Amino acid sequence: MYQTLVNRLRDALARHIQQNYGVTLEIALEKPPRLEMGELASPVCFELAKRLKRAPRQIAQEMVTQLGPVEGLARLEVAGAGYLNAFIDRAAFWQSALAESTAGAVPPAPGGKNIVEHTTINPNKAAHIGHLRNAVLGDTFVRLLRYAGHQVEVQNYIDNTGVQVADVVIGFLHMERRTTVNVRALAHEPRFDYYCWDLYARVTPFLEEDTSRQALRGETLKRIEENLGEDAEVGQLVADAIVACHLRTMARLGIHYDLLPRESEILHLKFWEAAFAMLKETGAIQLAASGKNAGCWIMPWTQGEGATDGAAEGEDADAQAKIIVRSNGTVTYVGKDIAYQLWKFGLLGKDFHYARYAPAPAGETVWITTSGPSDSKAPPFGHATTVYNVIDARQAYLQQVVTAGLRALGHNAEASRSVHFAYEIVALTPRCAREMGYELSPEELKKPYVEVSGRKGLGVKADDLLDQLEAATLAEVRQRHPEMSTGEIQQTAHAIAVGALRFFLLKFTRTAIIAFDFADALSFEGETGPYCQYAVVRIRGIRRKGSEAVGTSPALSNEFLAKIFSGAEGQGLWELVLLAGSLDYATAAAIGAQESAFVAKYAFQLAQSFNNFYHKHHILSETDAQKRAFLLQLTELVEAQLVRTLGLLGIEAPEKM
Repeated sequence: MYQTLVNRLRDALARHIQQNYGVTLEIALEKPPRLEMGELASPVCFELAKRLKRAPRQIAQEMVTQLGPVEGLARLEVAGAGYLNAFIDRAAFWQSALAESTAGAVPPAPGGKNIVEHTTINPNKAAHIGHLRNAVLGDTFVRLLRYAGHQVEVQNYIDNTGVQVADVVIGFLHMERRTTVNVRALAHEPRFDYYCWDLYARVTPFLEEDTSRQALRGETLKRIEENLGEDAEVGQLVADAIVACHLRTMARLGIHYDLLPRESEILHLKFWEAAFAMLKETGAIQLAASGKNAGCWIMPWTQGEGATDGAAEGEDADAQAKIIVRSNGTVTYVGKDIAYQLWKFGLLGKDFHYARYAPAPAGETVWITTSGPSDSKAPPFGHATTVYNVIDARQAYLQQVVTAGLRALGHNAEASRSVHFAYEIVALTPRCAREMGYELSPEELKKPYVEVSGRKGLGVKADDLLDQLEAATLAEVRQRHPEMSTGEIQQTAHAIAVGALRFFLLKFTRTAIIAFDFADALSFEGETGPYCQYAVVRIRGIRRKGSEAVGTSPALSNEFLAKIFSGAEGQGLWELVLLAGSLDYATAAAIGAQESAFVAKYAFQLAQSFNNFYHKHHILSETDAQKRAFLLQLTELVEAQLVRTLGLLGIEAPEKM
């Protein structure tokens, strides 16, 4: 509701200024530091004063007199040297907030389809804590966009022809000397992703200990890309089995997908050939005839365009280029990603073939790309207006190259709507690394965190983490609620564990490096998911103990509401009402900044404010019937908004804790 008032006041001021002063301005609005100064403030008169060569306070006084009523606002006042302070009609806001809290879906937002690509784990080993940050950030942003009425398509790109898969193939065929039949049987084991985790970590030392093996990685990768022989068959077995493991892991966190585009189809369906032809025709890429990149197709790169793969000023031109096709003919990750990005925007002139993904989690319909015939019932995919690529900040350079490729092909508008939704890494505290049994050097022990490394097998597996969180909550729930069935206890423990983990990953801004530690993640005090969940449980307890339904409570008049919101006690009540009616403001800010932490912070503030309210007011024992009705309605308003907010964060509010 608060964002609705922000939009109304901004539109009213912009129209008034245009009509009366002939000036078009962006209207800045902010929250004053104290409620006595109103709920909204604008410094627009200072900017207007520069244009008109007049005193800002004089202009502000004119606008207060001439603007006219704005729905939902009680009045405008002039403050200081020319601020416009707006005061909300509290009774009207209360009624609107109550109505909004029970409203259904919002109207569709303007604009076309948004594609959000997230998770995108290499299908060669179990998912770890760093992958969870990607998936939880992406999934939460999808929820926010859909809440705001945007059309969203969720994609999880499967790099099933990459070097990481090639390494696992080397591990099976050259280290362990397994047959395809043997790998196929092993792939049906429930912890196949764990097996590959350990195997993958052993491959790099295996290749490094004998120089004759150095070419093995490139040869294996080429055969996988060209779909040749046992290497390709085992690569497909590994990738398909690991993807199924990943989707089961993500389903535990309530994370789901619409489409699984596979890199193999970008090659087999000639996506890359089409993009390659476009890039050559426009001169976006060039064949290097000499230097260390001889025989490679490269995209020229300048210092002003972004990172240069470590090249310093004065180094040769080879360093000022990005390799798109290697000299052996294999395509780099960024080359295939350019083709994929062109398809997302509907610019490639080709489409995938689609099939239902059979191992999808129960109750879900997931589609996957295929080289076989396309299912006629598949919905239309791609053709996005905006694309969000949720990829960690270390990939910024490669994302810039992809965008540069779009621009080189003349697609400037699409390049500007190709968004790198970047985030920093999740590392481990040295204490956590030691708890996991990892040996650390003296230098690593001195660092604030230890980076996760799949090649070293260093990291916290996602399923292990969830298992540990659930185990920690299970005993506590069982002790507190012996009357609950085993199924209810497990469901409650799962909801608390997921709430703890998702909130932990979301409460930090995207630019913050998270140093993961079990003790921090398992804490249920302070700014945590369980703290917010418990506020909902407390509210539901109040309702269960209440002897009257809110629907049959006395009607609350405007006169009563004016009285209840006045005085010192009334200011406190109004602050909670205002906060409860500001979910739309928090979500709009989160979408605008692509920062889900804003909504996590809002959830914590609302839970904290309710707990303060709960300790100050004796809701159920209040003798004044109207005030009791108001307090109960306020409690239900907070519950509705907090449950909705937690839902946007992917967190369930259990009935009991």
